[in-house]
Amino acid sequence: MTRLATDEFAAFMGLDWADAKPDICLQAASSDKREVQVLEHRPAVIEAWAPVLLQRFAGGPIAIALELNQGPIVEALRHYDGWVLFPINPMMRAQYRAAFTPSRAKDAPTDAELQLELLLRHRDQLTPLAPQSPEMRAWAQLVEYRRRLVGDRVRITNRLTRTLKNDFPQVLQWFPNKETLLCCNFIGQWPTLNSAQLARRSTLERFFRQHHLRGAQRIHERLEAIKDATPLTTDEGGHHPPCPHGAIARDSVTGDLGSH
Repeated sequence: MTRLATDEFAAFMGLDWADAKPDICLQAASSDKREVQVLEHRPAVIEAWAPVLLQRFAGGPIAIALELNQGPIVEALRHYDGWVLFPINPMMRAQYRAAFTPSRAKDAPTDAELQLELLLRHRDQLTPLAPQSPEMRAWAQLVEYRRRLVGDRVRITNRLTRTLKNDFPQVLQWFPNKETLLCCNFIGQWPTLNSAQLARRSTLERFFRQHHLRGAQRIHERLEAIKDATPLTTDEGGHHPPCPHGAIARDSVTGDLGSH
């Protein structure tokens, strides 16, 4: 979206994105009436609220004053065409509050209202954030999805590691890359050391070749390690299979199958 003149906005908003109680003070350009709203501090709330507000003003641009120029809420709002963000210096707002309410009365305006006042009265002194192109917004969204995926992968892998340390620690030595199909499918097929040691040698060899483990020597070393391994405990009552039916294998695989 191109930069807009200040008289082209459909509405103006002060947004105080506090940790405990995000406040909004909204005023349509054609009205003197102000609307105050409190949002829940959850990303899903923004995703539901923003399109509805933009639709209400027929997609017309909305000027938003807030104390931030970066962070999750800024990035969330910049995903939408129609917002123009005006960061406000906290010192400027503090001085404005002191001048606006010298007595600090209990009925003093909220920070969202003060930011709206600053936006309406002093827009010429505020610099809007440069709008992002659709390509940059799409790229930022993909980066966010990747960050969440990596976080999920780390959490699942850490949970699997903790379980294996208690029940099947040998797997951590045989398969250092726990996020691969080789490791996860092995655990899904042989969830205990005893089950792996009871498997036919030919079955294990076929399994390793199917999962792209290269070289006869590497396969032989892996088979010998399985045969010679000693169980951590013989208490069957305390054992919990770390990956029943390959559930974690299906959910956590993102690695390169060829590098084991």
